[in-house]
Amino acid sequence: MLEVVYPYRLEPARIADAALLAGMSQDFVETGLRPAWDATRIAWHIRHPDSVVLAARAGTAIVGFAIMRYADDSAHLNLLAVAPAHRRRGIARRLVAWLEDTALTAGTFTIALELRAGNAGARAFYAALGYRELVRVPGYYQGRECAIRMVRDVARQPRGDAAPPP
Repeated sequence: MLEVVYPYRLEPARIADAALLAGMSQDFVETGLRPAWDATRIAWHIRHPDSVVLAARAGTAIVGFAIMRYADDSAHLNLLAVAPAHRRRGIARRLVAWLEDTALTAGTFTIALELRAGNAGARAFYAALGYRELVRVPGYYQGRECAIRMVRDVARQPRGDAAPPP
């Protein structure tokens, strides 16, 4: 059987990456909002034992990342971003799959997230991965924009068609 080789590798982010990740968050996630994810906040998650900041690298360049915080029986996907030139290549799916598999291994089964209500692409992406919409949260983003809260039980719900091969 032919092994699939991905041009991107996933690895934990380093403290030195925090400023770049903050810039990516501002450019690709927090557009039009006051930045909430600065380098200090991201560095805190890199250091914190209950968080994982996962970077997708192409060579030495970071082209995507995700931040997940784990609790006893649930986890929260705080941020997910992929640079526009690298989208639609399975990077976001691989980031989420890695974090979900880690949660499942640790005995954490429920993963929640919020996304901007107007981001139809992100809603479709997460729905394809098996996330279901729970509630609309008015004013979640700095009182200016609603969020959609989504959740998935990784132990009971299949990942869906969008999942990458292991």
